[in-house]
Amino acid sequence: MAVKLTEFSESLPQTDDFRSIVLKQTPLIDVRAPVEFNQGAFASATNLPLMNDEERQKVGLCYKQHGNAAAVKLGHQLVSESVREPRIEAWSEFMDQHPDSLLYCFRGGMRSKISQQWLADSGRDIVRLKGGYKAFRRYLIDYMDEFPALMQQRNIQPLVLAGRTGSGKTLVIQRLEQAVDLEGLAHHRGSAFGRHATPQPTQINFENQLAMALIRFMENAEHQLVIEDEARNIGSVSMPKPLFDALKSGNRIIVDTPLEERVQITHQEYVVEAQQEYPLLEDWVEFMQAAFDRIRKRLGGERHQRVLEQFQYAMERQMASGETENHQLWIKTLLSEYYDPMYDYQIQKNSQPICFTGTMDEVVEFLQTN
Repeated sequence: MAVKLTEFSESLPQTDDFRSIVLKQTPLIDVRAPVEFNQGAFASATNLPLMNDEERQKVGLCYKQHGNAAAVKLGHQLVSESVREPRIEAWSEFMDQHPDSLLYCFRGGMRSKISQQWLADSGRDIVRLKGGYKAFRRYLIDYMDEFPALMQQRNIQPLVLAGRTGSGKTLVIQRLEQAVDLEGLAHHRGSAFGRHATPQPTQINFENQLAMALIRFMENAEHQLVIEDEARNIGSVSMPKPLFDALKSGNRIIVDTPLEERVQITHQEYVVEAQQEYPLLEDWVEFMQAAFDRIRKRLGGERHQRVLEQFQYAMERQMASGETENHQLWIKTLLSEYYDPMYDYQIQKNSQPICFTGTMDEVVEFLQTN
């Protein structure tokens, strides 16, 4: 039986206004196969594929062996009328929920054009991304490459928020308009204990989100860009070196928080909030024990054993009473005996000037008024 191929209208609309998509956080329909989506996508995108992974693999093999015409024909055979209708319905439902949505595939070619035409044939008009995922991704990568020069052109001063572990740097970042939350984008707290229960973004997705955050920052025309004092690697993801060097070139602002308050902040974030991320408390305990083991050599045998005993005591008390306050003992030991000496060493090595030191509130006020 002859396969009826899609006939295209000459006026199917396209856009490559990627900046507007970023600023408006426009909802996107990604019609690539799930395997492609999982490797890298955009924060506002939802995967509603034209072909599933198996169908895509068959079409790809056909393309290599027999060429484009045969692959297009096979694709239409695989995504037959009965298969097609639920997929068009899913796209239409998304458009009902998001009337401003756009559509894309990998290169803005056949798959997105077919999806767009099928929607048009069913009475629904949608704009597709010109150049697709590849062009949008290129735009974001180029923007990160250009960002250090853009900062110089617009006289934007980078500022690095430093301070001892638990001093509340992230809490300060979250209160500022002129800041980019690198740990938030990386979905990692930036330490041996910093992993969340849910996975970090892929490197590609981290870069996409970082570039979008920088575009939105630049749109607000702030004269300062504040970042937390991070390493280039944040968990399993990393910043491009030229961008990292530019952001870290600024003066330091120190958040000076008393030890007891740092213990409270760390307890809230790494115990109370962290435990809520895990379905089972045992899963959190397993993660923490693995984290203690990762820093065992740097802790030293005696201190490692002492911290483990303090942790085990805290868990016994928590299991008996439901209270988590006893975790503050091992937190205080780690902060004062492990993290603080490392911080002192690193701050002495750093040659960048310190332009302000203060409490969390004082730092926020300084940055909002200067």
